[in-house]
Amino acid sequence: MVAFRYRHFPPPRHRQPGMAKHRLFLLAIVAAFTLGSCAREELSDAEIVALDAVALRAQIVAGRISALRVTQAYLRRIAALDDSGPTLSAVIELNPDAEAIARRLDEQLERGVPGPLYGVPVLLKANIDTADRMATSAGSLALAEHYARADADVVARLRAAGAVVLGKTNLSEWANFRGRKSTSGWSSLGGQTRNAYVLDRNPCGSSSGSAVAVAARLAPLAVGTETDGSIVCPAGVNGVVGIKPAIGTVSQRGIVPIAHSQDTAGPLARNVADAALLLSVLAEAGTAPPVSASVADATGLRVGVIRAGAGRDAAVDATFAQALEELQRAGAVLVDPVEAALGTGIADAELAILVAEYREDLAAYLTGVARGPRTIDELIAFNTARAGEVMPYFGQEFLLAARDNGGTGDAAYRTALETVAAARSALAELFAQNELDALVAPTNGRAWRTNYTTGDSFRTSSSRIAAVTGYPSVTVPVRLADELPLGVSFIGKPGDESSLLALGAAIERERGAFPEPRFLPSID
Repeated sequence: MVAFRYRHFPPPRHRQPGMAKHRLFLLAIVAAFTLGSCAREELSDAEIVALDAVALRAQIVAGRISALRVTQAYLRRIAALDDSGPTLSAVIELNPDAEAIARRLDEQLERGVPGPLYGVPVLLKANIDTADRMATSAGSLALAEHYARADADVVARLRAAGAVVLGKTNLSEWANFRGRKSTSGWSSLGGQTRNAYVLDRNPCGSSSGSAVAVAARLAPLAVGTETDGSIVCPAGVNGVVGIKPAIGTVSQRGIVPIAHSQDTAGPLARNVADAALLLSVLAEAGTAPPVSASVADATGLRVGVIRAGAGRDAAVDATFAQALEELQRAGAVLVDPVEAALGTGIADAELAILVAEYREDLAAYLTGVARGPRTIDELIAFNTARAGEVMPYFGQEFLLAARDNGGTGDAAYRTALETVAAARSALAELFAQNELDALVAPTNGRAWRTNYTTGDSFRTSSSRIAAVTGYPSVTVPVRLADELPLGVSFIGKPGDESSLLALGAAIERERGAFPEPRFLPSID
């Protein structure tokens, strides 16, 4: 699928003759460069990418390594693992200005107080606007030449924090809301992203590239988006930490939408502390950014145990049991079991809301597209005209449903909102009656083999609880089962992400280091 991607719309990194020679020249400069009286250490690329975001920022600010050197190390790793080697196809486009940004940060280091992500490379899901030379494509050929006029709010916050926007990641096209029987991680522009641990397994979606990139150390941090499961599921099956913030915590302006009542951007990182750091940057003022996960304590936190779906997969059950034991060793109090019943008809109500809001939210976004479809009708027509390229595996049923839907003024939409409001009240009551700080449930089952005939194969998922209610959730990897990551998700009250991060950090401390991906071609 990589050749398919590059043949149609080569990413900017492949349109820059002489870039390799240019990078070598810059490396020669960096090798001789010093900041003040602090001599820089000669760290290898492997040593650089082994550092987490917190440690990496500290090294850059202390003058031990330059932001440019860090950026170049990650660019080389992307070339080695994403474009060749296992060909993960996680990065859909590199920022042609990444090295220039890093160079400016190095020059500015002594002139001001460094931001919380100073010099740290960050990858963005390709449905997030950047006012630069990268497209905001949503993975679609239809938006391959759509260049945003302004940064999304989350991008502006990243730049202000000193991050290096390294590039954009592949995703399930249109954030997995184009057609039924979709294949997660596939887009007509970016091809198929591969699971970082076992290459023939699916990476889940829609923030597939963001999760795979972090797992493979193509960047220390990435930003994904979620409507229902699109951060926590790819995080779970790729062995990284994902945060789906409470609705309203992170601005959605400048992000290709599905539905405003459930959409949110959020962090993907290799550990809880890095994810907490990124969330503190992304969160809007006044939304109570989380405390540092490095000092958070889970002692005394009351956690309701959700056992719905137990018995479907012995590996999932064993993983969940391990996580519960780790929580108890960390001092958490388990309330076991609890039932997070959201009421009958919640799945249908969620879909009704998503389709109605999609009709209006996507239509509003498309009006700002200069080169590409400017209405849903034009988008549907584009997909139909180029069906062989855009719809070789699945169709555009959700786009058609949005076009034909009555929108948010329809009585069916208002009824669906009432169903969701009742579910939210039931969840709040569950927390109150049991004096809970969080719920815990398995995030996902083992990643399935990518199959373009049958599409995705979800067997275990707990994402809907937080998705439809707007509650925050944090997923943390627990162990490998047959070389495939399995994790748990913590769901908490809006404004209390800190408790979820404390519980996730407790799992990390009790679990120890999580195994790195080996990029296995397949498993029996």
